Amino acid sequence: MAASVLVAPGVLKVERREVPSPRVGEVLVQVSAVGVCGSDAHYFRHGRIGDYVVDAPLVLGHEASGRIVAVGAGVPPARVGERVSIEPQQPDPDSEPSRRGEYNLCPHMRFYATPPVDGALTEYVTIGSAFAHAIPEAVSDEAAALFEPLSVAIATMRKAAVGVGDRVLIAGAGPVGLLCAQVAAAAGVTEVIVTDVNPDRCATALRFGATSAIGPDDLEADLEVDAFIDASGAESAIVAGIHQVRPGGRVVLVGMGAHASMAMPVARIQNRELILTGVFRYANTWPAARGLVTSGKVDLDALVTARFGLDEVAAALEADRTPGSIKAIIYPAGVPVAPRQGAGRS
Repeated sequence: MAASVLVAPGVLKVERREVPSPRVGEVLVQVSAVGVCGSDAHYFRHGRIGDYVVDAPLVLGHEASGRIVAVGAGVPPARVGERVSIEPQQPDPDSEPSRRGEYNLCPHMRFYATPPVDGALTEYVTIGSAFAHAIPEAVSDEAAALFEPLSVAIATMRKAAVGVGDRVLIAGAGPVGLLCAQVAAAAGVTEVIVTDVNPDRCATALRFGATSAIGPDDLEADLEVDAFIDASGAESAIVAGIHQVRPGGRVVLVGMGAHASMAMPVARIQNRELILTGVFRYANTWPAARGLVTSGKVDLDALVTARFGLDEVAAALEADRTPGSIKAIIYPAGVPVAPRQGAGRS
């Protein structure tokens, strides 16, 4: 099979590799579509993200969909032929976090495209059967691949604990910020305020659930929102957002910034009894993602702005620098002439 391999920062090559065999409890998936994540671009450009360092050839890509073509022992043969969205996690089921249901926090996690684990920019991958989620025919391959970033947004909004009639402030109108806005609107949040330094991204946010979208300098004072979501990773945005939360409200940090630490307004957090938490991946989110997409409450197909083949991965990883770009999709088997249309708003 063909695989796009990161061999050094900024250097990719397509290699021929042996098709993997599914082990006990696993399925073999022929990959249909792979979304490009900011972490993929960061590994490509810098060779590392925090403590995760690419010190050996690595296959990128963790937002993926495909079709099951073989199964390992213990998996029903009837699964062969299913179209699936891949949850790219391989936790240790016996770890304490996994037993608590928080398997995303498993210390022994093997996660696609996180060194040293290869990802999905290849023609075939294996994954645990329980992490290959069947999807209906109405969902496109592209949307199925984007269940992964949607799951990040679902996990974020669950931490924010908001619902009908609430007000939310979201900093950052990249893919995760836009998805958080859609999930918030689907949850009944009546005011979704999005901020971004890029006016074009603000305009885009209005198409994806935001009731208003403005530059950070145009924020009114003392909005008193029920929750603040940071999807930017910028210290200035985080500090400003914390000052907009009502007493007893919540602050959820999902954006990954360039620095491991930053100054925080501790007195404000303490005196207002704000609840501050982070988000690390997700757990038990794929059923919710499927429901949101098939009901039309979240539109994933509309996020796709560019498509590439396996020999164009470098261009795909740089697509986020193109004005108007939201999500690039890579097709390991080649870009289809007419991509399937999926469920969701038109």
